Amino acid sequence: MGQKLRIAGWISIGAIAGALTTVQLQAVARGGLAPLPLEELQQLAAVFGMVKTDYVEPVDEKKLITDAISGMVASLDPHSVYFDKKSFKEFREGTSGRFVGVGIEISQEDGLVKIVSPIEGSPADRAGLKPNDLITKIDDTFVKGLTLNEAVKRMRGEPKTKVLLTIFRKDENRTFPVTITREEIRTQSVRSKVVEPGYAWIRLSQFQERTVEDFVKKVEDIYKQEPKLKGLVLDLRNDPGGLLDAAVAVSAAFLPENVTVVSTNGQLAESKFIYKASPEFYQRRSSADPLKKLPAAIKNVPLVVLVNEGSASASEIVAGALQDYKRATIMGNQTFGKGSVQTVRPLGPDTGLKLTTARYFTPSGKSIQARGIVPDVMVDETLEGSPFAILRTRETDLEKHLNNGQGVEKKDEAREKAREEALKKLEEESRKPPEQRRPPEFGSDKDFQLAQAINHLKGRPVMVSKTMVERKEEKKEN
Repeated sequence: MGQKLRIAGWISIGAIAGALTTVQLQAVARGGLAPLPLEELQQLAAVFGMVKTDYVEPVDEKKLITDAISGMVASLDPHSVYFDKKSFKEFREGTSGRFVGVGIEISQEDGLVKIVSPIEGSPADRAGLKPNDLITKIDDTFVKGLTLNEAVKRMRGEPKTKVLLTIFRKDENRTFPVTITREEIRTQSVRSKVVEPGYAWIRLSQFQERTVEDFVKKVEDIYKQEPKLKGLVLDLRNDPGGLLDAAVAVSAAFLPENVTVVSTNGQLAESKFIYKASPEFYQRRSSADPLKKLPAAIKNVPLVVLVNEGSASASEIVAGALQDYKRATIMGNQTFGKGSVQTVRPLGPDTGLKLTTARYFTPSGKSIQARGIVPDVMVDETLEGSPFAILRTRETDLEKHLNNGQGVEKKDEAREKAREEALKKLEEESRKPPEQRRPPEFGSDKDFQLAQAINHLKGRPVMVSKTMVERKEEKKEN
């Protein structure tokens, strides 16, 4: 097993994140290729030549080739991507959970950048920035009119460089400048708290390189506060996925040793594999088993896993494994349905290819692709229901998505009607003041699904959704 992992390298199954495989795997893939279609390649070369000589103005040869590669890969499925130099760097930053910046979690409010929380110990934290502060300018650029992504790029930069942020603090009704020196930031993908005596909540927002280490530390902290923990809520809502080994490790924390966590299947021999709840399947080289520090009681503590339409890939692996072994009660909304594995192969020192190489399957052999995990208990987001859940995009809504290979259903006409009704409600909602439109924060005392999870752990009645039903994969039109 260890040798296979060394050959295959790291594998990404996240909607956004992933990791690098080694060049050896690329060689294996090349060795299995069929003869090249020479006639089609000659046609491609002819088109390239015509564009180069006949187009209305000169075009860059390298850009033409790069665009051709991008188009070829993008036509496969929504998750296969060609990375140029810039996007490859951003991708690697996302998987490591490290980047150079000021260290804030942000959202957007009224066209401005709102600080949700400064990352503990970051330059922004040391500069005294607070939750709910609004950033109105970044250096000389007004934030109004920028997308959130554009604002993030302006705040990031090289280590030890400075950025000037203009802050509006609403509760003090004042605007002031803050100069911050950028440095490498480690994002926190795990949060936790004791909800009430005997019951705790731990949230994973993404599966990154440090997620398992941070998860273990948070569990240790919980048990220091509550040595006789009666119940735990594992919150995977809006977790888009990430690293496969991290998902296997988190599953293994709760499961008996050596049981199957997930299996994968694709064209390559290396893609046909079974991952088990054992250190050799998640332990990084030259490091100790991170799960050894966990309290033994974690294996048996009553467990609820919260999921929703934003729970994808790695989070679906965890939920699917814990559901199949009846180790946890899965509650919330049907998940995204991304049951495919992406392998990232370097094409050079600073470019790469993220390619879908396999589907993954839960321990019982179910494919989650385009279907997702169906909760044991469907629970609405609020006491009033989940009026806008039907508008959220899932894997089956994406163009060119893979089917799950286990049968499909016809298009649901009732769903289209429900979408129209939800759009009308959303239009009415948009007229309300921003503070009335803001959903409750996950883990807060107004988190309805968390409250229902705690009720379940206590053996109390749970307010089950009266409207949500399983959404099946819709048949593709040829």
